[in-house]
Amino acid sequence: MTQQTEQFKKVISHAKEYGFVFPSSEIYDGLSAVYDYAQNGAALKNNIREFWWKAMVQLNENIVGIDAAIFMHPTTWKASGHVDAFNDPLIDNKTSKKRYRADVLVEEYVAKIEGKIEKEIEKAAKRFGEAFDEAEFRATNPRVKANQEKADAILKRLGKSLEKEDLADLKALIEELEISCPESGSREWTDVKQFNLMFGTKLGASAETAMDLYLRPETAQGIFVNFLNVQKTGRMKLPFGIAQTGKAFRNEIVARQFIFRMREFEQMEMQFFIAPGTQKEWYEQWKEKRMKWHLALGMGADKYRFHDHEKLAHYADAAADIEFRFPFGFKELEGIHSRTDFDLGSHEKYTGKKLQYFDPERNENYVPYVVETSIGLDRMFLAVFSNSLTEEALEGGASRTVLKFPYALAPNKAAVLPLVKKDGLPELAKTIVEELKWHFQTVYDEKDAVGRRYRRQDALGTPFCITVDHQTLEDQTVTVRERDSMKQERIAIKALKEKLLDQVSMTSLLKKI
Repeated sequence: MTQQTEQFKKVISHAKEYGFVFPSSEIYDGLSAVYDYAQNGAALKNNIREFWWKAMVQLNENIVGIDAAIFMHPTTWKASGHVDAFNDPLIDNKTSKKRYRADVLVEEYVAKIEGKIEKEIEKAAKRFGEAFDEAEFRATNPRVKANQEKADAILKRLGKSLEKEDLADLKALIEELEISCPESGSREWTDVKQFNLMFGTKLGASAETAMDLYLRPETAQGIFVNFLNVQKTGRMKLPFGIAQTGKAFRNEIVARQFIFRMREFEQMEMQFFIAPGTQKEWYEQWKEKRMKWHLALGMGADKYRFHDHEKLAHYADAAADIEFRFPFGFKELEGIHSRTDFDLGSHEKYTGKKLQYFDPERNENYVPYVVETSIGLDRMFLAVFSNSLTEEALEGGASRTVLKFPYALAPNKAAVLPLVKKDGLPELAKTIVEELKWHFQTVYDEKDAVGRRYRRQDALGTPFCITVDHQTLEDQTVTVRERDSMKQERIAIKALKEKLLDQVSMTSLLKKI
């Protein structure tokens, strides 16, 4: 078992054991690729969503937020291209009878090549120590160069096959690479076929009169159909953006890697409406802004990279992904797309209604162009969670498991612990909880020895533990223990709010953008 696989198993296990993510309907043996966010997971998810929303809407005067319905008129999806073009290339293995996404099989093959590269780099880094130059090693080491060239060539061919919808070449690529079925090991494959990902449903009281609908596969179209409503009621001037978070649904055949790829998921999207001809400038600006948002979390610049698309969607003239280094390798976390005027223009065509903006500076009407930023909330949750989960060796041979969340994202910001359950310490501890809970999420914990409570709060990612002891009764001070360094200091109870709020508030995180 590889180190990456072992780490990912720990992530999944910890998420369940400590109340972050549960398999959906687990008492009925679960539902494939569907998960429930538990008490701590829901809090972490809400905090990530709040960080995105405030950064997007609160800090930008020209961006507003909406919450569009999941159900939309079915012609919406015809106009958007989803009815005709929202497909995945699927291939069946004749021996195991299992179905796979053909492009994912190739990408996983490439991921193994990239894994070899990473192992070479890790070994070299250990060998050369501080003198190691990763960029130079990548450029000069023969094995690394050969593997990188092989990976790049495969991805380039894959991109061309997908762009041309050349399914025969996609199958040929799988056969040439001698890719086997992960379950049976067989290389007996069917032809590649396209499969539409939208979930169908019905609206109406009876089968005879019911209208065929789709569960939305993305949240963007709810923004586009409301463009005029928002622009007129908000008296918005270009450039301006409309942001939205919400559920989307895709009938993924290959839904795997825990919450990375699910059938029910949540997106955080912003469509930025601009004048035609300015899209290149705004596209580059939003790439830069979105990366700054990610880096503000302090998870490490080396965990991110841009990947420019060779195969562009039917609506785009430029597209890039922000990829994150998950335990299973670099994968897409967020997309930035220059969508041109495709969406508004297409809805204008299908509805017969003008979706245009009068530009007083140009003295003309036109259909605005759009730059989109789209991030999966569940993937962002997984990025934060997996990056934060750490095993640390302590003095004396002991160890601890700690979730090193950015303070502002942690489900609970502080835990108040009475040293013992007597002598009035619990009562005093609870008065501190009552004071602090108005300002940030605070919990009370009195079970077990204080050392075990520290370890429990570390595993939950709580930034600060506040211990109430007998000295507190004498001088109204408490011991505050910081999660990452484990350092402790005595602080007056009356100074707690100001001391902690400065570090755990969302404002402190937003100021880093």
